[in-house]
Amino acid sequence: MTKERRFPEPVYLPSNEPYLGREPVFRFDKVIVSCLELNNRIAALTHRIAMSDLQQAACQIIPQGFNLALTIRELVRQGYLFGALVLMRPLIERAAIISYLRAHPDAVETWRSGWRYRERPSLSEMLQTMSGGKAEIEEVKVVCEDLNHVIHGDPIGAQSNLVDLGEAGMGYSVGKVVNDPQLCDVICCQAMCYLLVLTEIAKRLFPEGQ
Repeated sequence: MTKERRFPEPVYLPSNEPYLGREPVFRFDKVIVSCLELNNRIAALTHRIAMSDLQQAACQIIPQGFNLALTIRELVRQGYLFGALVLMRPLIERAAIISYLRAHPDAVETWRSGWRYRERPSLSEMLQTMSGGKAEIEEVKVVCEDLNHVIHGDPIGAQSNLVDLGEAGMGYSVGKVVNDPQLCDVICCQAMCYLLVLTEIAKRLFPEGQ
């Protein structure tokens, strides 16, 4: 039995977005509201205090992560699920970078010097410093490997853009995908997890902003 094919609206609003009402979307939205409230408090604080090198790095890296998470959310709202997947990889990297720098403050200078390819740690090394047990970190590594296929445009990554066209069979989407709730849920759950990592590190680096 094929999925019912839905034709998307040119622009979706919060009141009629295609995945409105799904639990992972709702939970992602709640985390977004919380992180933005925290960001407002920390942003005001950073203009009043003398910051360490690590805090200065965090002021650049964490907002980038927040921005990516919000962009992913808007892409989900508009049905651009493939684009949201592409942005998941840089979101994970921002969470991993600030996790690594917090665990290794001596590496901040390497980051400030350009974070050059042969000088910076591998993503795998940085992921080791994220919260969670070994099993959780291994799972994140698998997620990153899958997302690398999406970014590099190889045949494996192409499967992420495969959609059900109903009686016409399968095809590769060039636009909105409004009938794949499972992929929507995966994107929102993953993005929410890394947004929570960024939020928790922000709290630890700027305790006065809570």
